[in-house]
Amino acid sequence: MSTIFAAITGRGGAVTVLRLSGPAALAITRKLAGTLPEPRRAALRRLRHEGKILDEALVVVFPAPNSFTGEDVAEISLHGGRAVQAAMSAALTDAGARPAEPGEFSRRAFENGKFDLLQAEAMADLITAETEAQRIQALAGADALHIACSGWRERLRQLMAQQEALIDFPDEDLPPAVEAALLAGIADLRDEMHAALATAPAAERLREGLEFVILGPPNAGKSTLLNALAGEEVAIVSDIPGTTRDAVGVRLDLGGVPVHLTDTAGLRQTTDTIEAEGVRRAQARAAKADFVIAVAAPGEDFPLVPDGIPALRLRTKADLDGGQGISARTGAGMAELRTRLAEAAQALTDTKGAATLARPRQIACVRDTAAALERALALPEPELRGEELRLAAGALARLVGGIAVEEVLDAVFSGFCIGK
Repeated sequence: MSTIFAAITGRGGAVTVLRLSGPAALAITRKLAGTLPEPRRAALRRLRHEGKILDEALVVVFPAPNSFTGEDVAEISLHGGRAVQAAMSAALTDAGARPAEPGEFSRRAFENGKFDLLQAEAMADLITAETEAQRIQALAGADALHIACSGWRERLRQLMAQQEALIDFPDEDLPPAVEAALLAGIADLRDEMHAALATAPAAERLREGLEFVILGPPNAGKSTLLNALAGEEVAIVSDIPGTTRDAVGVRLDLGGVPVHLTDTAGLRQTTDTIEAEGVRRAQARAAKADFVIAVAAPGEDFPLVPDGIPALRLRTKADLDGGQGISARTGAGMAELRTRLAEAAQALTDTKGAATLARPRQIACVRDTAAALERALALPEPELRGEELRLAAGALARLVGGIAVEEVLDAVFSGFCIGK
């Protein structure tokens, strides 16, 4: 096993923390620092390489197995300049360490039993969280899923034991109630997994972010509305109809939910080829959106919203006729609009307290487990039913490791940044 190193803090700060992990981590640190501090106690050391001073830094060591990776680990807090980091990297490479690959620290921690795949995925989601709701889902949602999976696993183990009893002791005249209880248990477990799968789209939308689209005729105030919600000049605003010909978007935080808000070309019949393409793209975006803000100026008809897409119909330019609606120019009604949009975003990402299946891999594992349980219920033969229960156990085990996990490791950890 090689010794690896990488910065575990972002670039541009006054201090950069460099982590080493592996069998030679402590020996390499001792070579550079002269002496090591007591485990888990920070101490100031002057780092030298080939007789030259590299930096004066804080050094902390974590002997195995009491470290992030379960290996010998050293963390060195350097001054954040690029020259210092370059010199330190060269010294570590000369000493026999190598730069870490993305996710390599976390993969070693997983392989050494420091956390399971669900915890690894939650860590990755926490690192990339942009909003408060994403942060909460990464922490609380992962805990809820872990608890649910542990409960499912134990119930499945009990069901498999009951099924084996029916197979191994066919002549014991077990009462019919035993098999009836077994089938009821399988059905209950399947139904609970289906309930979790039903909330998975909401959790996945929160993790990835929602797509809100502003739709309406030309000069309905779509670009002005986008700029007002963004708090900056994102789209060009003009009195000339058809100014917006392509989608223009901005990332917003609405009630803790990440939302990509897109302004689109005004909907109308046109002979202009470029504008017509813009109209087609606007309609296509609306058809794939999570939510549509359908706008119209006073006296105009609201645009048609694609079937099945939730929408808010909004009358704009209230400053021109003093009517109901909002004015992005004066700010009238904008606070209420932001509240309504935040409520819509929160409703679309509400998992209703169910176990949070936020990643395609997690969804696939639970879906495969539920499908095996469904097949088991349809089989009268105890032996075939028992085989389906074993398949269900194998699918469920993929969530937290143990069975058939090697093929998912690369996919889980490839999304990590360097240093994690």
